This record gives sequence, C-alpha cells and structure tokens, in this order.
Amino acid sequence: MSHDEYDIETLGVRAGTVRSQFNEHSEALFLTSSFVFKNAAEAAARFKGEQPGPIYARFTNPTVQMMEARLAALEGAERCVAFSSGMAAILATVMGLMKAGEHVVASRSIFGSTVQLFSNILGRFGVETTYVSPTDPAEWRAAVKPNTKLFFVESPSNPLTEVSDIRALADIAHEAGAWLAVDNCFCSPALQKPLELGADIIIHSATKYLDGQGRVLGGAVLGSQALMEGVYTFLRTAGPTLSAFNAWVILKGMETLALRMEAHSRNALALAQWLEAQPQVARVLYPGLPSHPQHKLAMAQQKTGGGIVAFELKGGQAAAWKLIDATKLLSITANLGDTKSTITHPASTTHSRMTAEQRAAAGIGDGLVRIAVGLESVADIQADLQRGLAA
Repeated sequence: MSHDEYDIETLGVRAGTVRSQFNEHSEALFLTSSFVFKNAAEAAARFKGEQPGPIYARFTNPTVQMMEARLAALEGAERCVAFSSGMAAILATVMGLMKAGEHVVASRSIFGSTVQLFSNILGRFGVETTYVSPTDPAEWRAAVKPNTKLFFVESPSNPLTEVSDIRALADIAHEAGAWLAVDNCFCSPALQKPLELGADIIIHSATKYLDGQGRVLGGAVLGSQALMEGVYTFLRTAGPTLSAFNAWVILKGMETLALRMEAHSRNALALAQWLEAQPQVARVLYPGLPSHPQHKLAMAQQKTGGGIVAFELKGGQAAAWKLIDATKLLSITANLGDTKSTITHPASTTHSRMTAEQRAAAGIGDGLVRIAVGLESVADIQADLQRGLAA
C-alpha cells in the first residue's frame, strides 16, 4: 500500500500485510529460525539474491518484513530495516554507512545513551563526533569538516522537547555532502514526516510509540533503497535482529498509532497548560505551548505538540525527587510512549552517564522532570502531581 494512496489511519491498520496459504486475517507470527528450500538450486538463488524469499531469520523473517513494510508506508520511505532496539538502529546506521576517519555532527540534546554510543564506543573506532546546538543551524554549518558524513538530531529532543529546523539542517548537510538522520521517536509518523522535510534517514525506537503499550523492544532505520542497503548488510552480518514476536506486537501497536498520538497530545497539552499555572514550577517545556521557544517551528513541522512534557521545579533535585516520590498513579520509569503515564528525573537516570558539564551544556538541570503523558484521565494525572507539588 502506497503512502500517497491512503491516509495514515488506514496504512497503520492495513499496510504491509501478507497472507499465507491459510489466508489469515490477522498478520501471522512466524516463529522459526530457518526456512526450507525446494531444492539446492532454489537455496543458491536465495542466498545470491537472485530470487526473493526468506533465508534465515537473522535477516529475513516474514513477520518482521510485514512490520518493516508498514512502517515504511507510514513514513513515506522506500525501505525500512528493523532492529532489536532503537540503540541498535542508531549503531547500524553509523556502522552500515560510515567508516573510520569520518565525522558526525550531532545535536547536544540527544538521549544519554546515544551520546555514550557516539563518544565512547564509535569514537574508539575512529568515528569523530562534534556536538552543537539543536536550534542554531549556524553551529551545524560551522561544525562541518571535509570528512563530515552524517548529521544526527532528535526533534523534539529528549528530554527538553527542543525542536530543530529539519529542512534547514537538511540543506546544510546536503551542501556538505552529508546525510541528515532524524530520530523521530517522540513524534512518530503520525505527527511528523522528516523525509518530507528533507531528511535522508529516519530512526525509531519502536519500543516507544510504535508499540505504544510498553511491551517489547524494537528499532528501525528508514530511507532510500540505496542507503538502506548498507544498513541491511550490517544487520545481515552482525545480527542485531528484531524478533518475530516483537515485530508482531509492534505491528499490532501501529494499528492504533494515529488514534493514540492524538490522545497523547491532547492530554499533554492540557497538562502542560496546568503546570504553567503552578507556583512551584519555574518553566514548562512543551512544543504545543505558545511559550515554547520553538513553538512556531514545531507547529509548522508537527501535527501536534506530542506526548512529552518537561518542566523545571524551583527547588532543584530535592524538589524533583519529592514530587516523583509523592506520586501514586504515575509510573516511575524511564520508558516513554506507553498508554500509562511515566515520570522520571533525567539528570539522575536517562542522562546520568553524561558528565555534569555535558548535562549543563544540554540544559538538563537538577530540577528537571519529564513526563510521558499517557491515556489516563488528565484530571487524575493532575491530582497525582498536585500531591507531589504540595510535598
């Protein structure tokens, strides 16, 4: 099913489905490590790529391929390659497309584990990374070197919901002969289409909104056929494989993606507006609020503000921890994209492996709290937070 033929609600339910000889209505779950060939010639043709069809579940599984086809349709991409997690997807992007001696320009406002991957792991293998402001395109242009091959950005960012000008960054990257990769985890294709804005690569932690219920891990990289061939080759050889079961769960999650993102965004906006009125709160960061520094850009790039709300408490870490510990409804966990609202203190959890200097440069203060707003009653979420604010 083509992305320009049907609306996203329809694609989420129907795209990618391939029926077996039993003609099942729900997508089949193929729990097998290998596949049998009719004869030696067919086996040889499959391994050479001369004949389509599954070979070995490390890199060809029909359930995983249905998940890839559905997500590609949602994002408007030529091809999707699925992985065991979002971090595996980021690793595969670099390992599949770059080599030692090449350079990455990355936003300094990205997930803490992504910083560790670029700086501490990939750096040991000769891939250099320069970190710049997510909101100042001039810094990206100034950071370009002759060996720059990749721009990497989260928009909105984790956890501050900073919004980058994707089209401007794409133009700068292309002038430098580099690719722009956008982590679209916070918005999902229901709210934002980075390829339409000029990006070359989309990366997902499918663990988040694509699954949507906190059940399984998964990741994905999307882009043109040509670019994804290198990413797929890394998957085939190195094997950071998405399991068939996890792919099936994510397939089911994508059926309700558009509905859920609309509800997440509605709840998040109401909560952000309420938080702005609380005297204990120094500032609220939510792209759907007019007070957000990139509100106008966000509303031009995104359908809504999304489901993530960050806010700074006046009392620093002590106030943040008291708020978190006093809640009874919200789940104290670092995951996001769940139907259940989650609350976390980024400085001591998701971004704790960054140095204090790195956190300060990224704007992650000790009083910062991040809420991934779920699908509960907003009044109940507010009442739970009010208990914590009173503490």
